[in-house]
Amino acid sequence: MFAVISPILTSMTNTAFVSFKNHFLIALPALKDGIFTHSITYLCEHDEHGAMGIIINHPLNMDVDEILEQLELDGCSYDHQQPVYAGGPIHTDRGFVLHRRDGKQWESSIDVTDTVTLTTSLDILDAIARNCGPSQSIIALGYAGWDAGQLEEELQDNIWLTVAASDHVIFEVEAEKRVDAALASLGIDFSQISPHSGHA
Repeated sequence: MFAVISPILTSMTNTAFVSFKNHFLIALPALKDGIFTHSITYLCEHDEHGAMGIIINHPLNMDVDEILEQLELDGCSYDHQQPVYAGGPIHTDRGFVLHRRDGKQWESSIDVTDTVTLTTSLDILDAIARNCGPSQSIIALGYAGWDAGQLEEELQDNIWLTVAASDHVIFEVEAEKRVDAALASLGIDFSQISPHSGHA
């Protein structure tokens, strides 16, 4: 067991704001309760006002077709075995689509990076139902959110391990393997992390 400490985090309180947008938050073993247990969260936003992200490794007992059928979209086929994820504890009745940025425009989107976009409008679900949506996507109900300064406090308290995000991990690795795949970039696996680890 060993801790991973990053110099940039160690001195975070003495320097300008550090954003972890487009990073993974991996819940450390000490976080044992609720939806964040053994979770990996992709941070879509992080600034002085707070942070928000989508948990990407906790599939619900439902698939995308169930959501599409509830929307009663005309002229659509339903053959999408893709799971729906528990994206976080906030607004669990709302859908969030984390997807490849394929050049298409949606009504309500934020571009997280040049390759990843988060969309919350129904037009993307309509496109997915018609098999003309994004090339790769994760559909989640709910999101994870932090007020101003809250995530920074939790990072200092060693609740999370931060890892630079990878599109490959988000879209191409199976859900149950995403934590280990993200940690592999550090040359470690989850069993090696102590509850008192820092950040990477």
